[in-house]
Amino acid sequence: MATEEKEGLSRRDFVKGLAAGTAVGVIGTMGVYSYSPWRKRHFPKVVRKNIDIGECKSVKIKCITETSWFINKVLMNDIKGAGGLLVNQYEYNWPPFTEKNGKLGKGSYEKGIANIKQYLPDKLEKAWEFQMENAVHPENAGGYAALIDVELLTGEHKRILLDTGWSYDWTEKSFKREGIDKMLANKEIDFLFISHEHFDHFWGLPVTLKYDPEIPMHIPASFYPEGKQYIKDSGYRGKVIEHKPGLFKLFPGCAGYCFDVPIICRVYGEESLYFNVKGAGIVQVTGCCHQGIIRFADTAYKTLKFERLYGVYGGLHISPFEDWDPKYDDLVIALKKWGFQKIGCNHCTGIITAKKFIEAGYPVVQGTARFRSKDKAYLGNGDVIEFKA
Repeated sequence: MATEEKEGLSRRDFVKGLAAGTAVGVIGTMGVYSYSPWRKRHFPKVVRKNIDIGECKSVKIKCITETSWFINKVLMNDIKGAGGLLVNQYEYNWPPFTEKNGKLGKGSYEKGIANIKQYLPDKLEKAWEFQMENAVHPENAGGYAALIDVELLTGEHKRILLDTGWSYDWTEKSFKREGIDKMLANKEIDFLFISHEHFDHFWGLPVTLKYDPEIPMHIPASFYPEGKQYIKDSGYRGKVIEHKPGLFKLFPGCAGYCFDVPIICRVYGEESLYFNVKGAGIVQVTGCCHQGIIRFADTAYKTLKFERLYGVYGGLHISPFEDWDPKYDDLVIALKKWGFQKIGCNHCTGIITAKKFIEAGYPVVQGTARFRSKDKAYLGNGDVIEFKA
């Protein structure tokens, strides 16, 4: 979307709007007005910052694993049984931070890590054996991770590992399936980018460190003490780069943005990525998008210099537990405003959401439903999407 159209509200237009509303009732009037251009006259004028992040040639993303957990009902029952969505995630007694014969909602990071610290990061099988014997539903743990391969205008490639899964067992098998273990061992991945502190995006960290314990790591500065200590306890020997809220440039054509947002399970802050693909436009890449897909796009519009928004990839956090609410339809409708040419969604987007996008005629790149991904409506495990002119 290059520019906003200049739209006014004449008395004649307003009368037409009222007439239309009368035909469908008062609620209808509100709906017509909410989605009409008339409402924009009440908005303050947006002053764009037009920050230039440079350009790159292409962005290719491989979904290593989007299956963060395997059964929604099991996960939600655990959360409910532990006290709800506001409970500290380190208290659940989920793997890998479980006590011996751990009880739901009665755990802690300190007691849990004490049982496995001696095994990290090289003896993960031993650490996971303990989880299988003592943790709450270790078989339901999966993880989220993606490999981003960026070709620069010079022909050089930059590779980013976005997140690092949850289950040691599942994450390592997924890494080996896609050759990530060898790439890490050969120092072919430039840095690890942790979107946020959630269990399914971060707790599989020792798997990455097993193959490259010195890989540069980017995290939100809002990580809690447990998360920062886990990085140390996992055997990390590299440099942690912490990001405060706002934009930060990474390399030509790529910038991160840390969103100041509270998240369930006592997690705070999520950072996502923007790429400016020459001849195509801005590509947005996210782990969960807890900031919201509309805020994600709006931030790009207000902050970056670009010709148009081109594509988006990741978990878009709309109905992640397949519990569709009519209010989510507003998000589906609102997404049209940004004119994305290519949408690659998975994970916490929800299968229902992906199908809603497809029904709405959005350019959704569908997958193959392999390796325990549940549906072809979105990009699943082992699937690839590419953004280029």
